[in-house]
Amino acid sequence: MAAESAAVEFRIDRRSGVATYLQIVQQTKQALRLGVLEPGDRLPTAREVVEATAINPNTVLKAYRELEREGLVEARRGLGTFVRRTLGGAADAAAAGGPLRGELADWARRARAAGLEKDDVGALFTAVLESTFSTSSADDTNDPNGTDDANGAETAGRSHKGGQER
Repeated sequence: MAAESAAVEFRIDRRSGVATYLQIVQQTKQALRLGVLEPGDRLPTAREVVEATAINPNTVLKAYRELEREGLVEARRGLGTFVRRTLGGAADAAAAGGPLRGELADWARRARAAGLEKDDVGALFTAVLESTFSTSSADDTNDPNGTDDANGAETAGRSHKGGQER
């Protein structure tokens, strides 16, 4: 009997402009960072992914080869493709029940209630991440709103639909 596949479902956005195999690679890496996938878990077979997403089997195999090249998974002949290691050091903090994820979910709900759209929230979050993790702005970590960063201050009040003030 085959091993049970881990609970990961690939979602392909054909309009994203990102190659399909890269979407699979990125989604796998995200699952590794969030602790959804752990060492020993089996990835869905190429056939399972093809059935769920209607993409070419070679695309799935290309993604899995890339993940294998990066040392994240290993193919076992006749058994499937298995996770070798995780990514990031904070899988517990990012897990579904973790406190950081809960705080971030609360923040996202407040942003939505304030009228921000998904792209607005993404831009604001990215600006804050950049200011927090950039080597040139280590002092910005004391500002929880990230408003010391010019991009963060601009992004917070603007929509990406024409740059109008809200």
